Amino acid sequence: MPARSTDPLVGFSFSLDISGAVAGYFTEVSGLSSETEVVEHKITDPSGRDIIQKIPGRTKYGDITLKRGITATMDMWTWRKQVEDGNVGGARKNATITMYDQSLTPIAKWNLTNVWPTKISGPSMQSDGNNFGVEELTITHEMMVREQ
Repeated sequence: MPARSTDPLVGFSFSLDISGAVAGYFTEVSGLSSETEVVEHKITDPSGRDIIQKIPGRTKYGDITLKRGITATMDMWTWRKQVEDGNVGGARKNATITMYDQSLTPIAKWNLTNVWPTKISGPSMQSDGNNFGVEELTITHEMMVREQ
């Protein structure tokens, strides 16, 4: 039976494309969020009652965390090193996060503006386990638009 347009999308994997070069495929992405601050304005209505008017304030976007099995690829670590060395301007890039289904068909995309890495973590190491190592990248950005 074919999927309906109202069926929830099932994410199998995710890619991060930074300014045209795929930086990696990830098994977990969190923090894709947009929030508008609420400004409370105290006023008195025409009948003399004190009320609080709620006015939209600034929009802010959540930091995004991506996780994947560690690989020999160093591009994310090199990107983070730019920030550590004080070159945040050079590290800022536009990016796209794409969600794929099990047949690797793109099913959702988020375009991000002025992305830069705020944190990178290597795997927790344990010699008596058989789990693969996971590296984690946290990025921040100034704007997000869901394209698909």
